[in-house]
Amino acid sequence: EPTLVNGQALITVRPDSAKVGELRVFQHPYRPGFWLVKRVAETRGPQTMWVLSDNVAVQTLDSRELGSLPVY
Repeated sequence: EPTLVNGQALITVRPDSAKVGELRVFQHPYRPGFWLVKRVAETRGPQTMWVLSDNVAVQTLDSRELGSLPVY
């Protein structure tokens, strides 16, 4: 089951660094205006993160396809 389900809201802040285990929101790299919510699995330096989907029951886009992502 995903961490967030339809109807739930998420409030975000923009911290300077990512922490393993936290949820991060970032714009889809191929669909401007579409936002992804993923969990930080690993940080690679202060400005790079590796994110994974919590919901393994559906095919989704995460760092397994995108690679490391910048921390926004």
